[in-house]
Amino acid sequence: MARYTGPACRLCRREGKKLYLKGDRCFNTTKCAFEKRPYFPGQHGKSNPKKLTQYGAQLRAKQSMKRIYGVLESQFAKYFEEARRRKGVTGELLVKLVESRLDNIVYRMGFAVSRDQARQLVNHGHFKVNGKKVNIPSILLRVNDVVELIEKSRTVKTIQSSVEAAKNRGTPSWLDIDFDGFKATILRLPNLEETQLPLDVQSIVELYSK
Repeated sequence: MARYTGPACRLCRREGKKLYLKGDRCFNTTKCAFEKRPYFPGQHGKSNPKKLTQYGAQLRAKQSMKRIYGVLESQFAKYFEEARRRKGVTGELLVKLVESRLDNIVYRMGFAVSRDQARQLVNHGHFKVNGKKVNIPSILLRVNDVVELIEKSRTVKTIQSSVEAAKNRGTPSWLDIDFDGFKATILRLPNLEETQLPLDVQSIVELYSK
């Protein structure tokens, strides 16, 4: 399956905002590429961008959300259709769906510094869900599901450093995280405000509703 493998910071520059794709590095203003070059990539990136149309703004919101969660166009469209099919506010449901992905849960637990790293860890079989080993980052979890780091992976230095950073940073209230047991239980799925997404989700709903 095709997936973007270029510089993550280039995506932030293209969207004109920090998408926090590289974890703690994004909070370090001396290392963040977007802080150093807050303009579009490419030869004419420094020139003043044209004012976005309504459609352009909606498209950029969709692209930003896809890039934050690391999903492809076809995957994202399926999430939207599922959100629209369910009862409730479509934008809120869309956010809950992408937040319930296993790779996102691992990232929210603090066992990876970014969703990209979390996706890689899941692919390599470092986690179990409800006692069963899983290597599919895109599976959608439910309330009361338990995500656990497998025994032999608990000494991996990158995971240990991520966990230590998470302890100092704080963790989401919708997850019951047991750092000593290397596991977390999903108490509920987050609402839109708790995700702190740097975009207008309603504009994505409007884009797909045309």
